[in-house]
Amino acid sequence: MSLRKRTSVEVDEASLGYILRIALPMVIATISYTLMQFVDRWMVGLYDEKALAAILPASMISFVPSSFLLGLMTTVNTFVSQSFGQKSLRDCSHYCWQAIYLGLLYSVLTFAIIWPLSPQIFAWMNQPESLIPMEVTYLRIMLLGQFAVVFIWATNQFFMGIHRAQITMVTALISQVVNVAANYVLIFGKWGCPEMGIEGAGWGTFIGALVNGLTRVFYFIGPRIHSQFQSRSTLRLDGPKIWDLLRIGAPAGFAFCTNTAVVGAILFRLMGGFGETALAATSAVYSCVSLSFMPVVGLGTALTAAVGKSIGRQRPDEVERQTRHCLKIALIYMGCVGLCFYFFRDHIMAIWDLSPETAALGAKILICAAFFQVFDAAVITYSGVLRGAGDTPVPGLDHCGRSGLGTGPGRMGDRHHPAPMGGYWSLDRLYPAHRFRRHFQSHPF
Repeated sequence: MSLRKRTSVEVDEASLGYILRIALPMVIATISYTLMQFVDRWMVGLYDEKALAAILPASMISFVPSSFLLGLMTTVNTFVSQSFGQKSLRDCSHYCWQAIYLGLLYSVLTFAIIWPLSPQIFAWMNQPESLIPMEVTYLRIMLLGQFAVVFIWATNQFFMGIHRAQITMVTALISQVVNVAANYVLIFGKWGCPEMGIEGAGWGTFIGALVNGLTRVFYFIGPRIHSQFQSRSTLRLDGPKIWDLLRIGAPAGFAFCTNTAVVGAILFRLMGGFGETALAATSAVYSCVSLSFMPVVGLGTALTAAVGKSIGRQRPDEVERQTRHCLKIALIYMGCVGLCFYFFRDHIMAIWDLSPETAALGAKILICAAFFQVFDAAVITYSGVLRGAGDTPVPGLDHCGRSGLGTGPGRMGDRHHPAPMGGYWSLDRLYPAHRFRRHFQSHPF
C-alpha cells in the first residue's frame, strides 16, 4: 500500500513540487542566456558609454529575424512533450532534427539578406552616425552566432519536452563561464589579445553560444539519449513533421517577430533622435528588464512541457492546477521585481557606471518599467499553457494587436522626452494579460 501511495505521489504532475522540480533547471538555463547578454552590455558599458549606446540597438535588430525562429522552436516543446506523454519516444528526437533543419535554412536566408543591408538599417533607424559602424559590426557577428543558436534552441526545447532540463542548465552555465572569460580578454585586450571593445563582446557571445550548442548536440546524440529516443536514427527529413512545426510554430514566430520588430522600430528609431545619452540609458534599463522576467519565461517553458505531456496522457484535468501554481509563482516574483525597480532604481543604475545625466534618465525609465511587471507574469504564463495545448494562433494575433496598441502613446511620449516610453511598454502588456486569461478559461483542453 505504501508503495502504491508513493508511486501515486511521484506521478502527480500537477503538484507544486513537480512543477518546481522541472521548472528550476529551465529557469536557470533561461537566465543564463540572458545573463550572457546582460554581462556583454555591462562590460561594454565599463569599457565605453558610446559602445553601450550602440550594443542594444544592434542586439534588437539581430533578434528581429531570430525571434521568428524562437517562436517556431517553442513548438518543438509542444510536440516533444505530447509525444513523450503518448510514449512515442522516437518522434521526440525526430521533431528536434526537423526543427534544426528548418532553423539552419532560415538562418542562411536571413544572413544573406541582412548582412549587406546592415548600414542602411541603422541609418533608417535614425541612429547617430558615430554609432553606426559599431552597430553594424556587432549585428554581423550576431548573424553568424544565429547558426549556433539554432542548435541551442532546438535541443533546449527537446530536453524540456522530455523533462530533462538539467542538461540545458549545465551546458548553459558552462557557456556562461566561457562567455565571461572571452569578453574580459577580447573587450579589454588582456593576455596578449587586441583591445576590441564592442566587437570583442560580440565574439565573446559567439564563442559562448558555440560551446553551448556543441555540448548540447553531443549529449543529444550520445548513448544515453540515443538508447531511449533513437536520436542518431531519426536524421531523415520528414515532410509531415516539418509541416506540423510550421503550422503551429509560424503563428508564434510571426507574433514574436512582429512584436520585436515594432518594439525595435519604435524604441530605437525614436530614441535615436535623442542622442547617445538616451540610447545608453535605454540600453541599461532594457537589459535589467530583460534579465528580470527571464525566470518567468523559464517557468512558462516548463509549463508548456507539463501541459503538453498531460494532454498527451489524456489528463486535461491537470492543466488548470499546473497553470494555477505557475501563475501564483510568477505574480509574486514579478511583483517583488517591480517593487525593487521602484525603490532601488538609483542603486540599480549605479552598477552601470554611467554619467550622472544618463543614470538619472535611466532611473526615470525604471519607474515606468516597475508597473508592468505583473502584467508580464500573466502574459508569459498564459502563453506557456496555450503553447502546450498547441494553440498559437490566438496568442499570435494578440501579440500583433498589442504591438499596434502601444505605438501611438509611445510616439507621443517620445516627442517630448524619452522616459514616457515606459507607457508604451505598460499598454503593450495590459490588454493581452486580460485577453489570454479569458481565452484560457474558455479553452477545451
